[in-house]
Amino acid sequence: MTAVPTVHRPSAGTSPATGGGTRAWTVTALLVVFMMVNFADKSVLGLAADEIRADLDLSATQFGLANSAFFLLFSAAAVVVGLAADRVSTKTLILVMAVLWSVAQVPAAFGGGLAVLVASRMFLGAAEGPAFPVAQKATLSWFPDERRNLPGALVTLGVTLGVIVSAPGLSWVIQHHGWRAALWVLAAAGLVWAVAWAALGADGGHSVGTESGTEAGMDAGAGAGTEAGTEAAVVRPVTTRADVPYRKIFASRTWIGITLAYFTSYWCVALMLVWLPSYLRNALGYSADAAGTVVIAPWLVGALALLGQAAVTGWLMRRGIGSRRARGWVGGGLLALGAACCLALPLADGRTATTVLLALGFGLGGSYPTIAATTVAELAPPSRGGGALGTMNAVVTAAGLAAPAVVGALVDARGVGGYQSAVLVSGLLLTLGAAASFLMVDPQRDIARLDT
Repeated sequence: MTAVPTVHRPSAGTSPATGGGTRAWTVTALLVVFMMVNFADKSVLGLAADEIRADLDLSATQFGLANSAFFLLFSAAAVVVGLAADRVSTKTLILVMAVLWSVAQVPAAFGGGLAVLVASRMFLGAAEGPAFPVAQKATLSWFPDERRNLPGALVTLGVTLGVIVSAPGLSWVIQHHGWRAALWVLAAAGLVWAVAWAALGADGGHSVGTESGTEAGMDAGAGAGTEAGTEAAVVRPVTTRADVPYRKIFASRTWIGITLAYFTSYWCVALMLVWLPSYLRNALGYSADAAGTVVIAPWLVGALALLGQAAVTGWLMRRGIGSRRARGWVGGGLLALGAACCLALPLADGRTATTVLLALGFGLGGSYPTIAATTVAELAPPSRGGGALGTMNAVVTAAGLAAPAVVGALVDARGVGGYQSAVLVSGLLLTLGAAASFLMVDPQRDIARLDT
């Protein structure tokens, strides 16, 4: 059955020429903070790793498994809510998620042992699993495809800012008031954000998936000249079928390649969240306070990489360069640079050189999310955007299930040498991810195949 296309008009407060406007950027700013709270929640156990292990008498393997429990329901929830996002208001879904995050912090904040900690992290993981794909869908729905790189990058930047802003403060709370007090702080932050979103959040007027029809072509032409406008206009013709099956999307080389590349990137993100503070303290000799500051270095590198990638990708696409090169090759280059830094770690001489390589390797390696989200949003038809993003996120975040447990086992088996082994494994994975991004990602090729 061929679906009758719907031309989506911008919501109030947006500019037809730009796909943006005051309301669009207000929603984007709120979703940046949404992701900041999300990753502050994720980072708190890593910042308190030594204190939690001492308090609950945990081995490195047990602590790694406790962090892996966060991802047990994370992926399944991402798929379910991602599919729901194609039918339910993203404003409502995001509000429910934010409230549940705060509720999830309470049991472990009150007290209890390992079982309570694991249960609360599983609940938190289920509530946070859909956050990134739904936030990206909510943001991108306010902008046409060729103008999505910056807002998409800003929402992804919230991931980085969440750790940069929260790490020093949470470390101070942990050192002076205990790790459970830090959970109360995060619960309060989530509730405050939920109130702001209830008042100011809104759904956008653009479909997530390459725009169909004349309006998309006009927007592209206004921003990039005739060549780019023509390219955007023909990516999905007006007769695009809304019922393209998910299996065709998931079988495309672009979806497989982008998901594999993003998986390797998320592996680095998981290690930064869970084990990097312990690496800095136990292997490199930083004090607890110093580690709480130094730990933000790779996140700063990642923030700069995200903004640089968004600028370069947008510049290329406005000049008619296809997203195979503008997204796949640019993203693959970042992963390759990250891999080189990780694999060079054994050559580092001294703590400073090791810290620099860690910051560059993990920062560049973890900078792929915007490439992944905008590429899948381009690939999938509008009616399949949420499901395609959610399923990708579910597969990718399996890295978060595996990485903490693997590193915990390495640390128990090899002591501080286990940390360096974990970095080398990350470098090898990033090499694989870079190859997938370079060789497999070509949305325009696969869009044509989906529409046949």
